[in-house]
Amino acid sequence: MVRMRFNASVATGLLLLQTVFLLVLYSRQNISLSRMEDKEKVHLLILSSWRSGSSFVGQIFSQHPDVFYLMEPAWHVWVSMFQNSAKVLHMAVRDLVRSVFLCDMSVFDAYMPRERNVSSLFQWATSRALCTAPACNFFGRDEITNESSCRTLCGKYPFDNVEQACNIYSHVVIKEVRFFDLKVLYPLLTDPSLNLRIIHLVRDPRAVVKSREQSMKALIRDNGIVLNTNGTKVDDSKYEVIQQICRSHVQMFETATLKAPSFLKDRYMLVRYEDVVRDPLREIKQMYHFAHLQLTDKLRKWIHEITHGRSPGNKKEAFLITSRNAFNVSQAWRKVLPFEKVKTIQDVCKGAMNMLGYLPVESAAEQENLSMDVVVPRKHYQFSWL
Repeated sequence: MVRMRFNASVATGLLLLQTVFLLVLYSRQNISLSRMEDKEKVHLLILSSWRSGSSFVGQIFSQHPDVFYLMEPAWHVWVSMFQNSAKVLHMAVRDLVRSVFLCDMSVFDAYMPRERNVSSLFQWATSRALCTAPACNFFGRDEITNESSCRTLCGKYPFDNVEQACNIYSHVVIKEVRFFDLKVLYPLLTDPSLNLRIIHLVRDPRAVVKSREQSMKALIRDNGIVLNTNGTKVDDSKYEVIQQICRSHVQMFETATLKAPSFLKDRYMLVRYEDVVRDPLREIKQMYHFAHLQLTDKLRKWIHEITHGRSPGNKKEAFLITSRNAFNVSQAWRKVLPFEKVKTIQDVCKGAMNMLGYLPVESAAEQENLSMDVVVPRKHYQFSWL
């Protein structure tokens, strides 16, 4: 009997040791898996529309030393197939974006000549990653690059360098203005080879129209694709393009917040340009957190300089990022646009303005009264996935 009790005690002790061992092993495996997940490549799509501050937000990510960034690679699709509508081109744009996220640059074979270099990419010099090694050897990876200097020094490098550069970064970020339906992106959100997150950037449509009017020539072809004119150029005097843009913002926001599929949870973030320029560091920290990036001291200083500068900007260049007072720029429409034009914009974008927190002005006096805020305070507005 004594011997049996002894054996039972030993067995119990061994069982306890085995349980502890398995718990420790399981814990270590979880830690290991967690570390692997932390190192998983992040794919971020900045989803916006023309003249909404997306080039500025794109640069906020492009200048980060962990980011490979491309600005509007789907431009190549639209240029090549401009006689189609935006809806028809959605699949081609989506396929190109997926390939870029996976650093497969052979997707550009369909849209570029065989003989090409880095400068064959649309707005390539806005990408810090294409101005540093291995794409180009003139800038260090942790430097804030200058677009004009990069354009001068790095454009003739082989196109193969684009793919090499993409593969060494933990984050691939694409800024795109050629999606008008969030559901088009569902195949990318459910693709196991991607770790996709979406920042949906919006801006007051009155400010968008004011900015679009300064860049009218650069947007003529895109306007035709948005309005499905079969390649015919349009002047958009009836504000049909901004109406389509506003409708798309409503569709995307509603899709993300009303009965959204589970795979979209925590992978969609709405950002208003006005909030970014009012409190840049707060908003950029939140965007970085969403993208699993850390804000460096060098970036913090650069962000302050580019949002508090005195330069008025270069109106001749539609996509140039310059140091200027970003908040004043965001309010410029109130001094420039005639009230009758503002009324029309408010009418065609009423739903989007109401949903996104932009208040209408009822008179020219209200429009010119800058002490009257027309943006609903951020703290009273719901941005997160519901």
